[in-house]
Amino acid sequence: MTVKEKTLSSTDPELAKFFSRIGESFLEMGQYSQALEYYEADLKFKEKSLPSNHLDLAKCYTNMGLVYREMGDFSKALSFFETALAIRQKSLPPTHPDIQKSIENIDFVKNKL
Repeated sequence: MTVKEKTLSSTDPELAKFFSRIGESFLEMGQYSQALEYYEADLKFKEKSLPSNHLDLAKCYTNMGLVYREMGDFSKALSFFETALAIRQKSLPPTHPDIQKSIENIDFVKNKL
């Protein structure tokens, strides 16, 4: 457990941000298993603390999809991207750019399957 994890409460939203940022760093470095570990921690935290249609969850699902896409696991990536899109479609207007980006992510991995 890191100093930050010991300092923050398990319900502190800053902990989720910490997990997400570290996951993003690992993704950018190509260290996918470590990125997944932190993104999964972020997702678990947010699933417990946020309503199921919260846009922060959509971001978590997108992040997980991006890792699986980079790993070449297009089926898992597709599942995460579709979940993110479903949340965004419930919460955002149809012309929102995040919806378009979700559709692009889905199209990309479908073309790889």
